[in-house]
Amino acid sequence: MPHAALDLNTPTADEVKTTTCYMCACRCGIRVHLKDGRVRYIDGNPKHPVNRGVICAKGSAGIKQHYSPARLSKPLLRTGERGAGEFREIEWDEALALAAQWLGDIRRRNPDELAFFTGRDQSQALTAWWAQQFGTINYAAHGGFCSVNMAAAGMYTFGGSFWEFGEPDWELTKYLMLWGVAEDHDSNPIKLGLGKLKARGAKIVAINPVRTGYGAIADEWVPINPGSDGLLAGAFIHELLRSDRIDLDYLVRYTNAHHLVIRDAGAADDGLIARDAEGHALCASRVEGEGIVLARANAIDISPLVVGECTLADGRKAVPSFQLLAERFLADEYAPESVSARCGVDVATIRRLARELAETAFDQAISLDQAWTDVHGREHSSMCGRPVAMHAMRGISAHANGFHTCRTLHILQMLLGAIDTPGSYRYQPPYPKSAPPPNRPGKSRKDNGSLDAGPLGYVQSPEDLLVDADGQPRRLDKAYSWQHPLAAHGIMQSVIRNAWAGDPCRIDTLFMFMANMGWNSSMNTMGTRQMLCDRDADSGEYRIPHIIYSDAYLSETVAFADLVLPDTTYLERHDCISMLDRPISDADCAADAIRQPVVEADRDVRPFQDVLIDLGTRIGLPGLLKDDGTAKYPRGFAQYMVEHERAPGVGMLAGWRGADGSKSGFGEPNPDQLERYIEHGCVWEARVPDAGRYYKMANRDYLTWAKSLGFVGSTEAIVMQFYCEALQRFRLAALGHGAQQPPESERERVARYFDPLPFWYGDLDSSGSAREADYPLSAITQRPMFMYHSWGSQNVWLRQIAARNYLYLNPQTAETNGVGDGDWIWLVSPLARIRVQARFHSATAPGTVWTWNAIGKRKGAWKLAANAPENRDGFLLNHLINELLPPDRNSPSCANADPLTGQAAWFDLRVRIERDRTPQVDGHRIEMNGTRAMP
Repeated sequence: MPHAALDLNTPTADEVKTTTCYMCACRCGIRVHLKDGRVRYIDGNPKHPVNRGVICAKGSAGIKQHYSPARLSKPLLRTGERGAGEFREIEWDEALALAAQWLGDIRRRNPDELAFFTGRDQSQALTAWWAQQFGTINYAAHGGFCSVNMAAAGMYTFGGSFWEFGEPDWELTKYLMLWGVAEDHDSNPIKLGLGKLKARGAKIVAINPVRTGYGAIADEWVPINPGSDGLLAGAFIHELLRSDRIDLDYLVRYTNAHHLVIRDAGAADDGLIARDAEGHALCASRVEGEGIVLARANAIDISPLVVGECTLADGRKAVPSFQLLAERFLADEYAPESVSARCGVDVATIRRLARELAETAFDQAISLDQAWTDVHGREHSSMCGRPVAMHAMRGISAHANGFHTCRTLHILQMLLGAIDTPGSYRYQPPYPKSAPPPNRPGKSRKDNGSLDAGPLGYVQSPEDLLVDADGQPRRLDKAYSWQHPLAAHGIMQSVIRNAWAGDPCRIDTLFMFMANMGWNSSMNTMGTRQMLCDRDADSGEYRIPHIIYSDAYLSETVAFADLVLPDTTYLERHDCISMLDRPISDADCAADAIRQPVVEADRDVRPFQDVLIDLGTRIGLPGLLKDDGTAKYPRGFAQYMVEHERAPGVGMLAGWRGADGSKSGFGEPNPDQLERYIEHGCVWEARVPDAGRYYKMANRDYLTWAKSLGFVGSTEAIVMQFYCEALQRFRLAALGHGAQQPPESERERVARYFDPLPFWYGDLDSSGSAREADYPLSAITQRPMFMYHSWGSQNVWLRQIAARNYLYLNPQTAETNGVGDGDWIWLVSPLARIRVQARFHSATAPGTVWTWNAIGKRKGAWKLAANAPENRDGFLLNHLINELLPPDRNSPSCANADPLTGQAAWFDLRVRIERDRTPQVDGHRIEMNGTRAMP
């Protein structure tokens, strides 16, 4: 059309509605422009606290997610063999009746025969509660294979964690160190923050084997060898201790670094914190005229020692926990000269980076002219800060050493005085919580069949584990067992294998929502798909009798379901971004949000949340029926969001509570609550008091405000666990102490990894150096900015950015292996080999190869053309990753995961390159154990 003929005055839309984006986990506010009832345009909501109007390519492309040809349109019942994708369409009444029959039979017989596992649904406050009402212990969400070790490390250390529970102080930090971060879940806020840092001239250091995403704009890139981040952080600690550049005042005010730890080798209390008769932790304090005396560690106006052995009243010896940490990290094994080769970072760089951290923290300290009062009633005229901030993500969590690596980073922050001070890492409300939080996972059922607590939580001691009388796992995924005691999010990647093997138990129904376990969310993807289809040799029945799956799209997993319950898109339903779940707060503002249906569904689909409530009502779950037996929430999830209460006055949403909507946090249900949210752009926020912005763990103004909103139950100080005594309780059990002890096969493993102080170890494969010789390269994935997991890579607009992936490697690595740029090669692991196309990438550490995550697709899924690049050339590294570790002499096979939390060790993958005879011939292939498998 000639430019002169363009009509620039035709309105884009006749209506604009606000809601919350769902194209990643960022949860930005968006405006959806509608014309004639159809979505025409999506942009950012300028009034939304998360993104302030900013929108990324993913968010803009939500229109093509909504109108994707891959959308499911009708409930489906399998008619052919599993995996064949042969179904007949059925009506909702039949689908719900069948699901209710399967689930009802299970609940009457044994609720644990239901395994209910959900992906990135952002509705865990509902799904976990539903599982609790059903009574099954076999529930978890996607966090077990995403970042549970990093989240657990934070929650057991300082009552918060990276990304969802905190953020760098974007306004004041002068030095930001990114650990294992490419793109991030919290995308737009981080981009806004990085822009502020660049504008102010703050230094950004990216520590990552690959320079992508945020690392591309960093002032310095440190190409580290995968999995060695904890070792590098330990070297920084070594240098800070050696040069006496630590904040001792901060440590004794806010951590347990000065608490006395009993040293009595072989005793039942060895390694526990010394306490007085009332249970108060003790420290050694210098008193003028009296010398060194024992005192309560939480007393004020004392001068506690952080080094030196003392004698307790009963003659036992004890030392401050700081001394134990200093003894560990001042050892030669953490000296820069010792760690350099393993990390791939030269000695001079290690020393310089440690020096820069110290110089920024101490020589460039900042002070805000803001008075505040601590929990002891002491008034402070200003807020002093260390302007060093850190952020970490998947590059840390996707390793078997991720828990201790993350704990090492948090100890590094504490030594610098850089947690929740001006310029450092900051808590986001409702955090901080006590470390760890008091909610333990449910273990038994009440008279009405529901669990006595939520199915997920934080164990405090061996007595909280879900094990039988012989110490064997009770949960299907083996979470909260001696194999993975701190599995706070469950272990989703283990579910299918364990269900197939009947280890530790058989189940009847696997119920999954938005978890693409038939493809990119499973290790050993081909083996997993075979397990879903495998039949019992004696009965001829499927080893997993029933599979119910809910998804909005024709993902790879749909083909393996017996019953498919089609979900809506995010623009067609209500959702709740709740304070009970994963809120959208920033450091200065508590916030939660909703999604509202901005368009009506044009297919025979229903929101999964509505379906879950309907199913629970049909089978009579407690909490979903009134006293007269009728449905408590007949209008579905929207009604549940408003009327449901976890405790009197505490509901899913914190805003506009009370009969007239005048209350926040606590208050009676308000029938107009959703309307109030919609009027305010689908978001509620409450500002943190100015005097409560920093030192939240010990700030009276903040804790009083947080208690008024129901975020904390007490205004007492939250003590950061420099020394994690909870871990020592498990170690003591492994050494033969206490009523609850691990089986013999697990003792050595628990004793090694449950160290109350962080330490570094390599991957868990007992073959060690021989394995590295056979498989000399590390293989990892990176999150692309332009897509988000599997559902983004079927979006027609986003596919124009990248419709296939390559294996990227440093030219030096390519030369060593005889690989040319663009060659097709074989990437080989002990499990399988895949044929992929190689491309040179200088911003990749030698010894590492990588690709984009979740681009490759299975032919026939997502309604892509048969010859789509995602099918023909795209690939997954998942095919090369074994979900189990090989058994060693001491214990049977365990999950290929962090031994404390069960976090999947995706990035511990070791590979080698083999040349192909026809490197210029296109085509991806997969071969398992020397046998050709389907592409």
